[in-house]
Amino acid sequence: MDKKTGKWEIDCVIYDCDGVMFDSLDANRRLYLQIAQSIGRAPLTEEEVRYCHTHTVYDSLRYMFRENEALEKKAVEFLKKEINFKDFIVYLKMEPNLMETLTALKERGIKRAISTNRTTSMPHLMERYGLSPYFEMVVTALDVLNPKPHPESLEKILKAFNLVSHNVVFIGDSEVDRETALAAGVRFVAYKGGGLEADAAIDDHLALLDFLSNGRRPQE
Repeated sequence: MDKKTGKWEIDCVIYDCDGVMFDSLDANRRLYLQIAQSIGRAPLTEEEVRYCHTHTVYDSLRYMFRENEALEKKAVEFLKKEINFKDFIVYLKMEPNLMETLTALKERGIKRAISTNRTTSMPHLMERYGLSPYFEMVVTALDVLNPKPHPESLEKILKAFNLVSHNVVFIGDSEVDRETALAAGVRFVAYKGGGLEADAAIDDHLALLDFLSNGRRPQE
């Protein structure tokens, strides 16, 4: 922390994807509804939608069919053979001021990374929205043995950039993200977190810059 300003001295900002970079609730709801219908089960409850929104696709299928292992296996097969994740990326809505904030961080020499429980859909998402120039590292559930809330994904980023944990911020929107940040020892910023315990809470991406010692907003 900068003793003069009381603001954070940050070397890297790590973003969760769903719910932080993008409003993806509609896309996820459509994905899991299609899977449910293909297997002949009822549409997801709101509780199930929220769970699937923050967990890996295979954890989500396990949760959806937690009372029937045979149906879970059938759903996994359907996923592998019939689902093209590209079909659902069009339903994502980028959060306001994300690109402006990423640009500001880049100009200030602050590294940017992503830690997400998405899997094969992430490269398509990065390409469609032109995000690759704004991030120096992307870690998906396929890149680790233990997806979030295990800290492995964040630790992988810290090791790659030789970072000190207290100089890193992780922005998330769920209890899974909070637990991940806590386990990795990094600062946690709740984005539209609805009362999540956090080091800070923001409802607009540009508001993150107010907490950083080198993070004046672009319009200033």
